[in-house]
Amino acid sequence: MIKKLQIKFVIINMSIVTIMLCVILGLVYHFTKANLEAESINMMQNIARQPFRLEIPNELGEDVRLPYFIIQIGHRGELLATGGGYYDLSDKEFLDDLINVVIRSPKTFAVIEEYNLRYYRLDTPLSYFLVFSDISSERATLNNMMRSCLIIGGLSFFMFLGISVLLSKWAVKPVDLAWKQQRQFVADASHELKTPLTVIITNAELAQSPEYDEDSKQQFLNSILTMSGQMRSLIEKMLELARADNMDLKESFDIVDFSKLVSNTLLPFEPVFFERGLTLTSQVDKDIKVKGEASQLCQVLDVLLDNAQKYSKEAGITWVTLRKHGKRRCLLAVANEGESISPEEAQNIFKRFYRGDKARSRTGSFGLGLPIAESIVTGHRGKIWLESSNGINCFYVELPCA
Repeated sequence: MIKKLQIKFVIINMSIVTIMLCVILGLVYHFTKANLEAESINMMQNIARQPFRLEIPNELGEDVRLPYFIIQIGHRGELLATGGGYYDLSDKEFLDDLINVVIRSPKTFAVIEEYNLRYYRLDTPLSYFLVFSDISSERATLNNMMRSCLIIGGLSFFMFLGISVLLSKWAVKPVDLAWKQQRQFVADASHELKTPLTVIITNAELAQSPEYDEDSKQQFLNSILTMSGQMRSLIEKMLELARADNMDLKESFDIVDFSKLVSNTLLPFEPVFFERGLTLTSQVDKDIKVKGEASQLCQVLDVLLDNAQKYSKEAGITWVTLRKHGKRRCLLAVANEGESISPEEAQNIFKRFYRGDKARSRTGSFGLGLPIAESIVTGHRGKIWLESSNGINCFYVELPCA
């Protein structure tokens, strides 16, 4: 699919480029041709107004001077005079042929293809003045321009083709990444659902078997309930992640007292930490307000605190701080004592269903909490990251202040 999308991008882009090149080069050729023709006709008109005028060297004026000659004929078609130094005008058959062509033609301007000449006819009460101009140089110029346009167009086409191929790779890269993430998400979700579903089916079959007593069947039913609860929890997490990805949070944004929200969210976690023999300390600066959705921001802190109590070492300490970070941003930090996390794992820990550490398997985590938190923080125009050193793992959440 990505390859077809890339090819389609290149085809559309090159079609536009080809049309633009044809239009631009065509207009250049057309206007050049029209300009040369207009200059030639203007020269012939000026010559026809002052026929047989003697020119002074180096005083040709602003007119373009092409090889030309003049023929003056009477109204009956008789040759009266000729002039011009570019051609041999002694050939009467040649002159008669030109005169017959011009007299038969109703046009004032025209080109005689046989002789490669353009003529202009000026009618006067006593006679006709016929000015002929050689257009060989004009056509040679146009032919050279045509070749140049074809060469420039061809080189430009292949140059833009190379650029389009590179641009197509860059343009479809986010689509390719999203496609791979989607496929990975489906594969991981299927894998996560497959194990509890297999357990449920197996225990249901055993519960129906007459070989087991009532106590064993009750254990099978308990296993079914446990696995069903696990599947329900996983599906709820997946739905939360889908809502976080698709919800337009900005529609429900409001001014939130982030300091108060953090303090209130910490309260229900204090007994949880206490029961596990862990210490939870906090330092929250007052009057820090952000623009966002309160329940979503509360969920981010829930995820971070839940991770902290799950992965803390025995009798470990968890620190929660909230402070201003610069003039227009605030920084929330949730740090706990635990097993150090490598830089590579710190980059992958926000991936969906990621289980780089063995602790996640022990706690029954699905690897969706942090991706949900990241999606919410991104929707609030903030960023979240993890830093780990000296046995301290710290999650940072940076948000713009209201």
